[in-house]
Amino acid sequence: MIVLLIARREINQALKTWSGYIIGASLLLLSGLLYNVLGVGAVPQYSRDVLANAYYFLSGTSLVAGILFAMRLVAEERQTGSLPLLSSSPISDGQLVVGKFLGGFVSVALFVACTLYIPLLVWIRGNVTVGHIVAGHFGLLLIGAAGVSIGLLGSVLFRSQLLAAIVSGVIAVVMLVLWPAKRLIDGPLGDVIGAMALHDRHFRPFMDGTISLANVVYYGSVIAFFLVLSRNVMEAKRWRG
Repeated sequence: MIVLLIARREINQALKTWSGYIIGASLLLLSGLLYNVLGVGAVPQYSRDVLANAYYFLSGTSLVAGILFAMRLVAEERQTGSLPLLSSSPISDGQLVVGKFLGGFVSVALFVACTLYIPLLVWIRGNVTVGHIVAGHFGLLLIGAAGVSIGLLGSVLFRSQLLAAIVSGVIAVVMLVLWPAKRLIDGPLGDVIGAMALHDRHFRPFMDGTISLANVVYYGSVIAFFLVLSRNVMEAKRWRG
């Protein structure tokens, strides 16, 4: 119950600020430009390939949206001086982190819902299945949620929202480049590095219209890892005063 109250508070606060709307609108514009300029292309393609390209670009904007929506979740509390009040209340650090995450996830879910017009355009003009759209958007929710968990860690670490966004972005980029780095390393170590990559191996099945339990578990594990890390950081900061 406490977690839901924190999440509702974050949602209400996000709806009252212009920054969330500006971030969402900017990323929606960027998504549309990427789709029209790079996704469709001049060479004729099958509808399923056009849709897969659309989800490729949308996965990037959804990840960025997650990070940007999350950068203010705790950093803003520090800036306004309300974090000590929350810390002194009968709310555990774990409850606070999960509540903040859920609030940020709702913002990402709204953004992902707004991107639905792109696959619907492909569906109307071409020949793709509803299942492909459902799988692709489910993948966007997962990678967007991963972005929120990464952004939340940055927000826990730093008082400045800008610093939180930069550090979170660096973490995300490192996890993205693990896939090309895998090609430089042979053997089991290379396989482990590739399995940790945030995109490619784990997101491409969603792009192609396939929901795989292994990939759902991967993104769930990424989210859980960064939430636990955020909770541990908050506990350490509490003990240090």
